[in-house]
Amino acid sequence: MPQILIADDQADVREALKLLFKGEGYRTEVAANPARVLELVGEQDFSLLLMDLNYARDTTSGEEGLDLLNRVQALDGTLPIVVMTAWGSVELAVAAMRRGARDFVQKPWDNPRLLSIVQTQIALSQALRKGQRLEAENRLLRGHSGELLIAESKAMKPVLDLVERVGPSDANVLITGQNGTGKGVVARALHSLSSRSAASMVTVNTGGLSEGVFESELFGHVKGAFTDAKSDRVGRFELADGGTLFLDEIANVPMSQQPKLLRVLETGEFERVGSSRTHRVDVRIISATNADLKSEVEQSRFREDLLFRLNTIEIHLPPLRERPEDIPVLARHFLSQHCQRYRRNVRGIAESAIQALLSHPWPGNIRELSHVMERAVLMTSTPDITLADLGLHQVRNAQERRLEDMSLEEVEQLLIRKTMSRFEGNASKAAESLGLSRSAFYRRLQRYGL
Repeated sequence: MPQILIADDQADVREALKLLFKGEGYRTEVAANPARVLELVGEQDFSLLLMDLNYARDTTSGEEGLDLLNRVQALDGTLPIVVMTAWGSVELAVAAMRRGARDFVQKPWDNPRLLSIVQTQIALSQALRKGQRLEAENRLLRGHSGELLIAESKAMKPVLDLVERVGPSDANVLITGQNGTGKGVVARALHSLSSRSAASMVTVNTGGLSEGVFESELFGHVKGAFTDAKSDRVGRFELADGGTLFLDEIANVPMSQQPKLLRVLETGEFERVGSSRTHRVDVRIISATNADLKSEVEQSRFREDLLFRLNTIEIHLPPLRERPEDIPVLARHFLSQHCQRYRRNVRGIAESAIQALLSHPWPGNIRELSHVMERAVLMTSTPDITLADLGLHQVRNAQERRLEDMSLEEVEQLLIRKTMSRFEGNASKAAESLGLSRSAFYRRLQRYGL
């Protein structure tokens, strides 16, 4: 039920308006002076404020009311205000509307006209507030793309604290952690908390870019810049202008391209490939890696000055095995997600399956857990996910099988799992150990859901 705040220094006026609005189904509060108006607006949500412009008996200037109008708007800029003026004070009413009042009525008022104004302004206000709520919801959807930052464990509390503290700022953030720990989800949470949340968050998987296309992808190119450049192309920095650019797998940026990336981080300026025209952008940088960038710097594979630009704040995500309290919560979240996706009706997860999830080492972290639950949803024929549905025993059995009994893909997957486990999820070191380029190794990780 809409609630109206009536502000007037005359008791008989307040009582008459209360009776009028009560008969129309409105709830009311009354205030006899500006101080009480401000107190009530600060404590409650009103659908409309109907206020007189004069409160001191010996004045008719309306300055006290105009000042109150400004102060109320500072408290709640969406609250519609209708002002009341004495007969013939049209100039004062116009001044009030210039300061933000939605409409005015003259004393003595005409009941039908007053009720019509109130009804119209309340309806407009409700529409405005609904639009703002929808926009806020859209911002959240744009921010995390339907993914939730689910974390209830003690190990994740420092992460959540940092996200909450740093998110609203424009500081560059470096997110570290093993593959599959949720670095992208944290990046989207940071973006959704920022003042840039209405703008785009553009993601670049730098680990999947070859050196030949890196500059074109990030900075764009002009027609004719190279053989396949048949038209102008906007780069990721321009797409993210005013918003956030998420550089995933930042350790894989080639050394030859790092100075160009450093320049745009320092100055906001760059040129498209094949053009001498300088573009300027305003972008917040969030980057992520599973590598030890300090070690990369020591081995001359990453510029130290670029690292300083990227990690104004560093957020480290622990592996899933170090946050066991989150495993059942995440498993149920993925169960719901995949049931909706595949239109399956699965009630829950059996206790034996929960225990198996808790005892599994999760070398692929949250991403692996999501794939396990997806498989379980597809495979189960019972109301609850069982131990057999999870298929975790197949992973253990595969490790015990003879290599000659396994397919090439199974051997490769087993080798990658063991190598990743040996290097504690550091893909750069694992790739080097296996004699693969980082981009080729990253493609294999994606193929096997690790």
